[in-house]
Amino acid sequence: MLESSRRDFLKTAGLGVTGLGMVDVPDLNAPLTLSESKPKKVELAIATITCDGFGDMNFEPAFAMIPRLPYKNVEFNCWYARNLTPAGIQSIKARCQQHRLKPICVQGSSFGASGNIIKDVTHKLWNMEAARKLGCNRVKFTGTGRGSEGGLDAIIKVLKELAPAAEEMGMLILVENHANNNLETIEDYDRLFSAIASPNVGMCMDNAHFDGANVDLYEVVERFHSRILHIDLKDTERKGIHKVVRYGEGVTDNAGVVERMLAYGYTGYLLIEMAPPQNQQTLEEDLRKAYHLFQKYER
Repeated sequence: MLESSRRDFLKTAGLGVTGLGMVDVPDLNAPLTLSESKPKKVELAIATITCDGFGDMNFEPAFAMIPRLPYKNVEFNCWYARNLTPAGIQSIKARCQQHRLKPICVQGSSFGASGNIIKDVTHKLWNMEAARKLGCNRVKFTGTGRGSEGGLDAIIKVLKELAPAAEEMGMLILVENHANNNLETIEDYDRLFSAIASPNVGMCMDNAHFDGANVDLYEVVERFHSRILHIDLKDTERKGIHKVVRYGEGVTDNAGVVERMLAYGYTGYLLIEMAPPQNQQTLEEDLRKAYHLFQKYER
């Protein structure tokens, strides 16, 4: 009875099965589709936060800069209410169509359920629906500060509810690590993946945040390569401190991680996320350099 009710809810809410690719429905409310050549198995992408920073910019800096860059795949950091209203989603979609950009992921605000998980579950479901409307099949969330909002236990409870819906919708839920966070260590992901076996729930591996938390990048790859579905590329100043710097000025071995993941057969996106922007005067040049630095890994 509970399973039947859940399926009925998903259908009523318009959250039906979408598959793992782009959705082609010829009406104004359909997911965004862009004509493209045969897709690669590994592609570069860029996060809007790289241009917008952490403020509510309505993606205006991102839409001003990204079309001038060689990137076509964009992850949208939808952290503000207007981003996720129907009008906000339609605005993102229209501007992507205008600039021939492809949304590949919606990053929502963090897990944080405390004693009652229903708000987290419904928030994440709506992020999944926003992704569907934009024509992509990835959503990304990190945790809150270490030990807060119910800790890892609350995140696992939320994911247990979301995993069946993600499977029905063809969505991938990317669980991102941050330093000083409920999602931070190898032990955290051991617990999470032991509790959540769904192939639709995996890790977004943020290399700089693992360095910032003093977690060995190669141990992460060796242990979780089959569950790593998304890789964030940025550089941190030094181990044990998460402070983003321009690519090549810090200690994070992004190239080494990518090469090892490719050796394991990784498919997915390599996301440029140099955020917050380090120098507005050189930002466009920095992002062009990043593209050319990692373009060789597309295949």
